[in-house]
Amino acid sequence: MGRRRILIAGTGSGVGKTTITIGLMAAMRNKGLLVQGFKCGPDFIDTSYHTAVTGRKSRNLDSWMLSSDCVKEVLVRGSEGADISIIEGVMGFYDGKDPLSNEGSSAEISILTGSPVVLVVDCSGMARSAAAMVKGYQILSDQVNIVGVIANKVGSEGHFHLVKAAVELECQIPVIGYLTRESEIEMPERHLGLVPSIERGELEGFFHALGERVAKTVDVERLYKLAEVASELPTKNKLSIFTSYPNKKVRIAVAYDAAFHFYYEENLELLQSRGAELIYFSPLENEVVPSDVDGVYLGGGFPEEFAARLSSNTKTMDSIYQAVVKREIPTFAECGGYMYLCEEIVTAGGETYPMVGVIPGIVHMQTRLAALGYREVKGLNGNFLLKEGEVARGHEFHYSTFHHETELPAAFETKGMRGRGTDGYVTKNLVAGYTHIHFGSNPSVVENWIQRCLEVKLHV
Repeated sequence: MGRRRILIAGTGSGVGKTTITIGLMAAMRNKGLLVQGFKCGPDFIDTSYHTAVTGRKSRNLDSWMLSSDCVKEVLVRGSEGADISIIEGVMGFYDGKDPLSNEGSSAEISILTGSPVVLVVDCSGMARSAAAMVKGYQILSDQVNIVGVIANKVGSEGHFHLVKAAVELECQIPVIGYLTRESEIEMPERHLGLVPSIERGELEGFFHALGERVAKTVDVERLYKLAEVASELPTKNKLSIFTSYPNKKVRIAVAYDAAFHFYYEENLELLQSRGAELIYFSPLENEVVPSDVDGVYLGGGFPEEFAARLSSNTKTMDSIYQAVVKREIPTFAECGGYMYLCEEIVTAGGETYPMVGVIPGIVHMQTRLAALGYREVKGLNGNFLLKEGEVARGHEFHYSTFHHETELPAAFETKGMRGRGTDGYVTKNLVAGYTHIHFGSNPSVVENWIQRCLEVKLHV
């Protein structure tokens, strides 16, 4: 038997994958099981939910940013010690980077990792037609292993039994439960203010209730059994990118709190495996960058949600300014961290809040997405993270735009679905931009950063 894991996929976006995934995680936690969450694709918000519900750091399985071996390794490492791993799919099961292949889709992840799939189907307004949908998902690829179905948005228990009879007859797989349309529990809107409220523990009652609700109408025991058909994955990878290197010992300060916490867990682990000691500090708590660090990492998050508090925490801002500008400590700032280093943030409502002021420009928030999508990035203008000819992969997702009066040196050349562009701002020892780079896509980013930290440290 392989390790227990299951991929919860949807027939399309908006069918209730996230609600059901979180409900299942909570139901299993309520039974005392150790659950590990994963998310297909680059999304940070769903992983924040998983982490809150399971008490274990959820991780991203992204087959575009990472190699197949790396995806498997992230899964194996993350699952250690868990009773079951639950992988939440992205978009519709077969939707990915390209309409002509499975690349970047939940289907690809399921094939790559040998994970059985439970398909969530929006059954409103259909009965026997649900069987046609499920059958279509079964036969589009002969490599996927769909082992069960959850019927969402059914009108009643009677409606569920019609769907169950049709699907089980035509598709030969069990329909293991349902949620009704009337189900009083609606997921809170997945807007940007949500993650800070997860961080503050405000959704714990919601998660618990959702777990109880799902356990009433979904056969959680059956799901646990279905998860046992997952393929065994090799536990040791000879070419592991997480192999520990001889200690080079540098110390890197990492901003970590409800305003800054979008970090791919592997980014932090790769820094540690290459010899960096991570020292966490909280800009929200007005904590300073320690004076004995050799690098600074300002990750993504929602500085705009906390703009008033951040702008009044001058001790933190002064210490970051000193570290980056005066001490020239090698610093990487991505998305929220990049916004924080600018002169000010202007909210969607027009209020202006001064920020650290290292980067000569202003950030304007807006209510619609400014950018979303995968990016392949190359370093520009002496970027110390990505040297000439080196390429990394990442993702962009933000509601703000950056405005500046003079020509500034960009940190990255980016390539996405809509062509090429540039991103960010760079100086000798600062790399800042909107793109969330996954260090697993090119670990030399980590080596370059640690190398630069050592050089600066030795010249002090």
